[in-house]
Amino acid sequence: MKRLLLSASLGLVLCASNAAFAGSQYNDVPNGDEQYKNCKIYAMKKWEGGGDSSPIPGQSKAEAFCTCMWNETPENFSGGLAKFSESEKGAAMNKTCEDYSNWHG
Repeated sequence: MKRLLLSASLGLVLCASNAAFAGSQYNDVPNGDEQYKNCKIYAMKKWEGGGDSSPIPGQSKAEAFCTCMWNETPENFSGGLAKFSESEKGAAMNKTCEDYSNWHG
């Protein structure tokens, strides 16, 4: 019984710390950023559930996903963030950002 209680407690602590970490992991996207704006538009049209709440306070899943993509791409990236996430090169980043936004398709 002690083992079960310890395991459950540890699991809750890990989940809570993961959510707290995710909420402060990325820099805010500057207002009016075109890549971010286009990412949200593309994501909302292409995938379901983008308007649902993410684990990040005040952000939908699409907003959290695109914030993650914006932060994960290199400074000189000039393409579409959501489209890049669908590419072979962007697959790992897509997984990271799906986890961050809790948006799994």
